Amino acid sequence: MEKYLKFCMITTFYPPYNFGGDGIFVYRLSNELAQRGHHVEVIHCIDAYHVLNANTPRGDFPNHQNVKVHRLKSRMGFLSPFLTHQTGYPFLKGKKIREILAENNKFDVIHFHNISLVGGPGILRHGKAIKLYTTHEHWLLCPLSVLWKFNNAACIKKSCFLCTLHSGRPPQLWRYSRMLEKMSKNVDAFISPSQFTIKKHYDMGLEIPFVHIPNFLPHLYEEKIEDRTNIADPLSRPYFLFVGRLEKSKGAHILIRIFRYFKKSDLLIAGDGQYGGQLRKLAKGVSNVKFLGKKSHKELKRLYQNATAVIVPSLCYEVFGIVILEAFAMKTPVIVNNIGALPELVEQSGGGFIYNNDSELIKAMESLIANPALRKELGEKGYQAYKKYWTAESNLEKYFNLIYKIAGNKKKEIKGEEEAMLRDA
Repeated sequence: MEKYLKFCMITTFYPPYNFGGDGIFVYRLSNELAQRGHHVEVIHCIDAYHVLNANTPRGDFPNHQNVKVHRLKSRMGFLSPFLTHQTGYPFLKGKKIREILAENNKFDVIHFHNISLVGGPGILRHGKAIKLYTTHEHWLLCPLSVLWKFNNAACIKKSCFLCTLHSGRPPQLWRYSRMLEKMSKNVDAFISPSQFTIKKHYDMGLEIPFVHIPNFLPHLYEEKIEDRTNIADPLSRPYFLFVGRLEKSKGAHILIRIFRYFKKSDLLIAGDGQYGGQLRKLAKGVSNVKFLGKKSHKELKRLYQNATAVIVPSLCYEVFGIVILEAFAMKTPVIVNNIGALPELVEQSGGGFIYNNDSELIKAMESLIANPALRKELGEKGYQAYKKYWTAESNLEKYFNLIYKIAGNKKKEIKGEEEAMLRDA
């Protein structure tokens, strides 16, 4: 008989108080666990969200009845995440977090996610349970989390102090101590969604116990909207699709430059972000580039399904490529830049192309436009790989295997300590 466990997810962002894929993943994982009968409590920081966005968040994110959400908010407002950013500790929210963990000392697993502004490395010492940490970004290595140097290129050689100042943020002095090394010893296992990210951490000198567990899509992506047909105007022409936050590191400006001269199809850009205004200026007069803004999951499914391909032109070291999975679930191929974890997913699936320069990207687009059978073949390969590697069932099987392995090791350690005490008595 399956044992139902009690989980605590600790993360800076959680929907709807959320910007990127880290919060969405925590939401999906929490509710998948809840649907299977487990109890999940989520701790996250509203103040951190409002540091970056003063508006009320939008979006409907219902939680399963087995999910309880603790939305932490301090009377000091932005000062709370700022102090965490500077000290590396859950400064103004530490007491409340400790109370939640102590009150529910029955937690079997404490799973840390993006802890940058909810607790910093100091939060890793809190609680008594199996402790996991998922690397949704490169926060363990980079003060800006993304290894995107001087807002211009992927980081090859670190210059953290100057790069942080260039970004307009204050340096984090705790990063120049051994705090992270010390606190990370409280974690039983670090989970990485890609082999690339494990290697990147090791290459940059952070030796921690990593386990590879890829991300997943919930079942709502498995059902197609309708048979593949052209959508009514303004999407009646063949199109390639970009989905993601509009940040320079995501590379949408590269696509706009290419589609200024590539007139065989449209480029649809779905998403929003602080770089959106500059992208729209760049696309002025380029009639085959269309900005769609932020779209719902249902709208995105339709867009994925009818695209010739999804292009992921990221210039930074992506930790994973959830957009790639969303395309594969709709039997749509992808074309990805050869950087970060993106090639890993294409190589594993055979569901698209990997490019190194503009000419290779254009060649891939032209081949898919000219050969619908190739598009169908690659889309089917991507779909079969998704069903094999990136479903909730596949993820949770690995997840629970890790938890039970750690629990077994802890029991052996306790038994060994007890036997040693008896021998010494």
